Amino acid sequence: MDQNRTRRGRVQLILIMLAFIGPLLLASWMYFGHNWQPSGRTNHGVLLDPIVSLWDELPSSPLVALSADHWLMVYANSAPCDDECRETLHLLRQSRLVLGNKMTRVLRVFLHGDSPPDKVFLEERQQGLITIRDDGLFRLLTESSPGELKPGGIYLVDPLGNLVMYFPPDLDPGDMVDDIKHLLKFSRIG
Repeated sequence: MDQNRTRRGRVQLILIMLAFIGPLLLASWMYFGHNWQPSGRTNHGVLLDPIVSLWDELPSSPLVALSADHWLMVYANSAPCDDECRETLHLLRQSRLVLGNKMTRVLRVFLHGDSPPDKVFLEERQQGLITIRDDGLFRLLTESSPGELKPGGIYLVDPLGNLVMYFPPDLDPGDMVDDIKHLLKFSRIG
């Protein structure tokens, strides 16, 4: 009788241990045994590294005040706003609209050069677009961007004033929106 009781006790102890250790062993076997590995999340845009703080680098920039409560989608174009520029501004507007109820957390900013954009175009087709001229910010964007980035893309600035991400001009707008939605989902700021 004592042997049966001892044997049952050992079996129960082994089952209890397997209940705790079993999932860990199974997960390790799946991960390291190359039977299954998580695919991970890949960004479509380019994460800027190192992250540059506008608050530290350009405290007097108008962009600093804008970023205090919002995420910013910044399109920088120093040339006159031609058809390609207008197309990008349209893409910027549509991308923000696709964010749905999260769009109030994001502002659109057009950083222009010497020639300001056409006011009639802005009033008719780009309501809510913030236009600024800031030569210091142009310099900072060129210096802090890795050299392999194509010009004419869109920068994403977080509510803490950090340049976070860059979306190249040839990126599918849906991919850009996916990245921004992902950031907004996990961000408690802005």
